[in-house]
Amino acid sequence: MSLYIEVAGSGEPIVMLHGWGMHGGIWGEALDRLTQDFKVCRVDLPGHGKSPFQPEEYEWKDGGQGTLVRQRERAVKLLDMIVGQLSAQFHNPVTLCGWSLGGIIAQHWAAREPDKIRRLVLVSSTPCFAEHDGWPYGMARELLEQFASDLKKNHTATLRRFLGLQVRGSEDERELMARLRKSLFSHGEPHLDALRAGLEILHDADLRAELPNIRQATLVIAGERDKLTSPKASHYLAQTMPNARFVEIRGAAHAPFLSHSDEFVQHMMDFLNEKQA
Repeated sequence: MSLYIEVAGSGEPIVMLHGWGMHGGIWGEALDRLTQDFKVCRVDLPGHGKSPFQPEEYEWKDGGQGTLVRQRERAVKLLDMIVGQLSAQFHNPVTLCGWSLGGIIAQHWAAREPDKIRRLVLVSSTPCFAEHDGWPYGMARELLEQFASDLKKNHTATLRRFLGLQVRGSEDERELMARLRKSLFSHGEPHLDALRAGLEILHDADLRAELPNIRQATLVIAGERDKLTSPKASHYLAQTMPNARFVEIRGAAHAPFLSHSDEFVQHMMDFLNEKQA
């Protein structure tokens, strides 16, 4: 299955993975500067934007909660499916940038196929999105379950509610919300089953055990005011991965590449222009 990918610029390839319910166009003008030096590939994840979705690949899901172990096994299978589809599109090593859900996918891809991923940029990311015993840096599981329930009733309203959480607390919050609303369906509406699969990953995936094996040079970028992904979770990523560093953008919430695009891009450029050992 071919995914929809927008390509701009030339040079070393950078693959951009968006967050839940969004599409590759969300990165906006923040990446215009990157295309002067790099080949930027903005992907619509399976079932999002203009990328197709194959529901039959997800028929193994039984729809029940089951045990925590079973839930995590299903989340890993979903990640494996997505990573497999992404890997089929890129045959040579790439630099990978993932935001939110895209950051979870990026971590799993880097761990599963280390030869394919040259470097990582993780934006507003976490190894474990949901809160549970021993992990206090996640969203309440009950809230994610409510999102999943609401999704069946009105997916448009649920997505817009999620957008509100992404910008909450950010500088210029109202302007950011207007930009996100305008962009939300600009590549088309996401497939409902793809949204459900993404929520299941957010609810159940726990990649903490994979982090010591992700040895690529990594830049972890967090928003100081992020209400969806705690900066403490991003800091944990940088502390646990062998070759990672952490930067926090003051005044930013969950989408620093939109609210503080100049600072965000400068951090990326500084990292990408460093000579790698």
